[in-house]
Amino acid sequence: MTNPILYDSHMHTTLCKHAKGSPTEYAKQAEKIGLKGIIFTCHNPGPKGWDEKVRMSMEQFPTYLQMIEDVQDEWNGRLDIRLGLECDYYPGFEPFLEGLLAKADFDYILGSLHPGHPYYKEPFYKGNAVQFQKLYFKHLAMAAESGLFNTLSHPDLIKNVFPYEWNVDRLMDDIRTNLDRIARTGVAMELNTSGLHKRVKEMNPGPEILAEMAERDIPVVLGSDSHAPSRVGADFIQAMDHLQDAGYQTITHFINRQPVEIDLKSAYDSLLAKTAVQAV
Repeated sequence: MTNPILYDSHMHTTLCKHAKGSPTEYAKQAEKIGLKGIIFTCHNPGPKGWDEKVRMSMEQFPTYLQMIEDVQDEWNGRLDIRLGLECDYYPGFEPFLEGLLAKADFDYILGSLHPGHPYYKEPFYKGNAVQFQKLYFKHLAMAAESGLFNTLSHPDLIKNVFPYEWNVDRLMDDIRTNLDRIARTGVAMELNTSGLHKRVKEMNPGPEILAEMAERDIPVVLGSDSHAPSRVGADFIQAMDHLQDAGYQTITHFINRQPVEIDLKSAYDSLLAKTAVQAV
């Protein structure tokens, strides 16, 4: 039987106030489907009162660290569980994030732009959806250039803010320019399977951007963005189909903030082998 080698590098805890299930339940699902490991990346706390409806408070940050340490101890030897954080980015927020990330030894840091949240939309949306979309991709490149993040998560999430104004072809010159900037940093980008359940029902990013990422040799990380245990590793076979179609031959995950590449075919085989055993 093929040994598990694949990680799900994006999932949440109840501390974000819009997820359910215990970390142990996420681990059980990962073991069931044949993953080697998972990385918890709950939403970062911010300054007092900042966006707290959808994330832990700073006072809860130690609880998060302890929660992950406890599940690591519980699953030691069975599943590799790592500590990560999904950090929202916008220009000017870098000093706060630098201080936050110095508070713990993280294995993995996601950089995220959530353009539908008031803290981002109110200062940056000026009434023109297309200009807002272009600015988003510029900020995505700035996030990569900040040096704070290992990976940029759900990199075309903007398409769900004004879905009827989304036309990737219209934006592609701007997207290519910013992908060039991202490629020069060496920062990875995520293929996030939760996009299948958003307003624009395709993974983040869609196939056009994924192909441009592959052309620039930008490393790609798989993440389910699980907010419930049943979503761990969800749609990873389909995601790997997309990666293959785009021209990728490897998948990346991060351990101790360092990239680890695995062969795409071997990743396929590891999940399919578990599925075959369960079917017997």
